[in-house]
Amino acid sequence: MNFLAHIYLSGDNELITIGNLVGDGVRGNKYKLYPTEIQIGIQLHRHIDTFTDAHPIFRQCTKRLHKGYGHYSGVIVDIFFDHFLAKNWTTYSDVPLAEYIDAFYKSLSKNIEILPLRFKRITPAMIEGNWLLSYATIEGIQKVLNGMNHRTDGRSKMDEATKELREYYDAFETDFTAFFEELMAFSDKKRVEIEAEFNF
Repeated sequence: MNFLAHIYLSGDNELITIGNLVGDGVRGNKYKLYPTEIQIGIQLHRHIDTFTDAHPIFRQCTKRLHKGYGHYSGVIVDIFFDHFLAKNWTTYSDVPLAEYIDAFYKSLSKNIEILPLRFKRITPAMIEGNWLLSYATIEGIQKVLNGMNHRTDGRSKMDEATKELREYYDAFETDFTAFFEELMAFSDKKRVEIEAEFNF
């Protein structure tokens, strides 16, 4: 899953949420260098990614893209799913999306010194460009994909993937809705288990 989903699936604890966001920026056992709540979030991030990558609905979505984008298909579906979460936010939260995101940006800024280097670098750009809110529109997703394609020096051609998003829009949205129900239940259960392991 991408940034917005990881944040949403973290529950209400500020540092667990940050840990879940930055999970990709912490390799191996280096998570143990962080405070307990960050460690919990990083572990949760890893479990969410494992669950997602193995799920038949997620794999079904990547198959729609595999011919054109190869091993980048999973990354693209992650981004598409953040779009549908943002677009349908009122289904999942009583807090308006802009308000929720603004509170998260403030939390991220307050805790920037404990972030992994990669996230220290991208946080100002994330906030200035309001990446998380931009996911709610196809135009915003296009900007995200443009940036991802640039980081692969154009090899991924991810900037072209909004074509498939538009073509299979209803199918992707239906798949997201069914998958996310299962992911929410899994994440809630797994977070409780991890907290118990840490005696938190």
